[in-house]
Amino acid sequence: MTTITLRKQASNLVLAIALATGAAVVSGALFPAEAQAQRKKKEKKEEDESKPQYSKEFIEAYQPVNQALNAEGADASALIPQVRSVIPLANSPDEKLAGGGLVYNAGIKAGDRAVQLEGMGIMLASGKVPAENVGQYNFIAYQLATAQNEFAKARPYLQAAIDANFSTAEIGPEDLQIAMAESYFSNAEYAAGLDYLNQAIDSRRAQGLDVNERWYRRGITVAYQNEIVPQVYDVAIKWVDEFPSASNWRDAINLARNLNDYDGGEMLDLLRLSRRLDALTEKNDYIFYIETADARRLPKEVKDLIEEGFASGVIGRDDTYVAEAFSTASGRIAGDRADLPALERDASAGDAGLRTVVAAGNAFLSYGEYAKAAGFFEKALGMPGADVNEALTRLGIAQIGTGNYAAATETFAKVSGERMPIAKLWAAYADAQSSATSASATAQTQASSAE
Repeated sequence: MTTITLRKQASNLVLAIALATGAAVVSGALFPAEAQAQRKKKEKKEEDESKPQYSKEFIEAYQPVNQALNAEGADASALIPQVRSVIPLANSPDEKLAGGGLVYNAGIKAGDRAVQLEGMGIMLASGKVPAENVGQYNFIAYQLATAQNEFAKARPYLQAAIDANFSTAEIGPEDLQIAMAESYFSNAEYAAGLDYLNQAIDSRRAQGLDVNERWYRRGITVAYQNEIVPQVYDVAIKWVDEFPSASNWRDAINLARNLNDYDGGEMLDLLRLSRRLDALTEKNDYIFYIETADARRLPKEVKDLIEEGFASGVIGRDDTYVAEAFSTASGRIAGDRADLPALERDASAGDAGLRTVVAAGNAFLSYGEYAKAAGFFEKALGMPGADVNEALTRLGIAQIGTGNYAAATETFAKVSGERMPIAKLWAAYADAQSSATSASATAQTQASSAE
């Protein structure tokens, strides 16, 4: 910040500050004499009004303090009380700007950030900071407040810098927005910070702008470490939507696994999603899946899973547990499949019990007969005693299997309780599949038209 000086020049006070502006002068050479005289009188009035306005009392208080502050060897810290004594005399916007600059400069010379912030606040409140400097000054105020851990005080300044489109060669709009989220995180306001981050992400995406992946990773890290739900899932879902790699999907699914104490059925539906996304990359993932599916209950699903594990090299054929599960599953498939017609008949009966209906839904889901599975889960939802959230989750999975992604998304949206994160992840997968299908159809249509 340039040092502020105040001096008298003819009948005019000039504020020598980096923010000073000049009044425009319009030539009257093209006007008749009388018109010129009137024009000059008007311009003189406008010029006078545009000049800084200082009272005699303010000048008399300001000048000696300013001179003392700028004197060689001055003790700026000792002069701060005198500097502050000028502020009550600052009544006009120009005086407030000058007084605030005096306080700011005193803080600079004294190395006192609190005083610097005080002065910057006075200048900004004056309303006289030129538009081209408003963003910069607010950003400086934000930095000063943050350095003193005054995060709540810092945020309005940062928002003002964002609103003024402040940027430098090193700092862009994205940096300011992530800084706002960090301001909340630094003050342990994790939920508020995640809400802000989510809104910033939504805003950029709505404008068709890219979102730096570090935004997602930072939000997920903070939310995971502090167990902020459900916001952590909102950020994770947007992350895998924009950066849908198998490793990112695996991390998103693991968030739900690690933040919840899921039982076998819930874990099974999460692992089913991992399998669809080729995100089963560790032996333990396969072991968990084999255990939760159970080769005796869902033999076809377990056998197919193990074969995929063998093919990928993640699990070896020499693993005793896996080998036994594979043998059990393989030996039960024929008989299990033979029982399906009878199970379907019993579950379709008007007097079928809930247990039979759910068993039929699970069996046909496991065998990939998704339309039949969906029908039984829908029936189960209308029966007393049904585990509604489990039935909804598996109905949504079955609807994805039939390619009815829109229906699946609607179904998953109805899931609540502990299964909600599972449903959110499956819904994100359904949306991704729907988008991919639409893009493929559009490409085929364009290709056909080109022919």
